[in-house]
Amino acid sequence: MYEGVVQDLIDELGRLPGVGPRGAQRIAFYLLNADPEQVTRLSEVLGQVTTDVRFCRICFNVAAEELCRVCRDERRDASVICVVEEPKDVIAIEKTREFNGHYHVLGGSLSPIDGVGPNELRVRELLTRCRDGHVSEVIIATDPNLDGEATTTYLVGQLTPLGVSISVLASGLPVGGDLEYADEVTLGRAFNGRRRLEN
Repeated sequence: MYEGVVQDLIDELGRLPGVGPRGAQRIAFYLLNADPEQVTRLSEVLGQVTTDVRFCRICFNVAAEELCRVCRDERRDASVICVVEEPKDVIAIEKTREFNGHYHVLGGSLSPIDGVGPNELRVRELLTRCRDGHVSEVIIATDPNLDGEATTTYLVGQLTPLGVSISVLASGLPVGGDLEYADEVTLGRAFNGRRRLEN
């Protein structure tokens, strides 16, 4: 335990996701030894995050304006919506340059253990978007874990009556991976999603 504000800094850094006690301590002492201008700039940016960053009123992605960059882009196909859990997932998909539609950020996944049900996610807003008649396909791109699978199953049940085409991302073996390290679910999906090679 350190005295005063140093311990407060370590405690606050330790609340960040993925930062354990040792990591928080390392970051705190890095900041103590850093150039004061660098620390001041970090402080200013953290302040701006709370005041200047907002969420797109259509898709709930992080935005600097009322609409995010994707929703403002008229060249993108608004009839296809890719549903993701978090804004970081939008960035991951955008890096592939394979998707030219719009997004819908749920704000998490269903997790009864953590008290996250459909009302805590932006499911109602997704259904409203799909009812307007302009959406032809919804691609569900939740994380490939139990919460993501539960979320997908729930969304399929809610979207099916609306008559939109529903698809999920293919899943299987990562490039460069070894079969012996693949879990049963991933290996099973790889078999089910196999494609025939033409002669």
